[in-house]
Amino acid sequence: RTNQPARRHPQTSMLASATKIDDLISKASKEQDFAQTAVFMAKAAESSERYDEMCKWVVALVNARLAEKKDLTEEQRNLLSVGYKHVVGYRRSSYRCFQHGEHKENDLIKSYKEVVKGEVMKICMEVLDVLQKKLIPNVQELAKAAEGSETESKHQESCIFYLKMVGDYYRYLAEVDSEAENAKNAEKYYVQGSDLAEKFLPSTHPIRLGLSLNLSVCYYEILKNQKKACELAKKAFDQAIAQLDALDENSYKDSTLIMQLLRDNLNLWTSRTEGEEEDEDVRVKDIE
Repeated sequence: RTNQPARRHPQTSMLASATKIDDLISKASKEQDFAQTAVFMAKAAESSERYDEMCKWVVALVNARLAEKKDLTEEQRNLLSVGYKHVVGYRRSSYRCFQHGEHKENDLIKSYKEVVKGEVMKICMEVLDVLQKKLIPNVQELAKAAEGSETESKHQESCIFYLKMVGDYYRYLAEVDSEAENAKNAEKYYVQGSDLAEKFLPSTHPIRLGLSLNLSVCYYEILKNQKKACELAKKAFDQAIAQLDALDENSYKDSTLIMQLLRDNLNLWTSRTEGEEEDEDVRVKDIE
């Protein structure tokens, strides 16, 4: 009889894989230019669709940058956003799937939905911890030190980006957990970001437009204030249209895409207000 090697439980393999990645990050962190290495590895993980590991590299990068009293670069910020977008995104889709049709009343599916809910909440809390305890206090300190200079504007742009992300992840929490504090926090951080954006960013800037888009979605879907959602989306769209000629060439594609999403949502919301039946397959659009 041939001796067969013992099969490893999938969860054990996953834990071993996570440990190996942690060891790899620990080893790489001793290199002189760890930031460059972390960006390289985060991109490698992204291209191979290993998003959990991508997030590990980016969080290690955050810690390294903060140790040097530096903020993330625009490229590094986008890696943070993209990594967690993928990690939480398909779980949000799974949760929404369980909300409709034959899935809705099935007891086993209800239990399954609780598992997915726990995963979404864990990821959201992880991102919020990085943003609220690390990145935002750090960039606010840097902005204060650079007050009145061109550098301050760059730091404020980062702060707005992070505040938008905080609003996003509280909104994702509110999607799966009806605790009122989640919805209130989503609105709070979106509004804080919007106030800063009006002061430091032009109306056509992709971050400002994305903030307005996601805040309007929050008002519509989470806070159930359809009137305010439409007013905000229309205001952001109209302000951007008025400044379209001055649009930065580098951000033209991103800005016009978000403007299109604002208009699509407005058309959808207006049709619902006018009495058209709501289609479960038609999704309100937001952006990372």
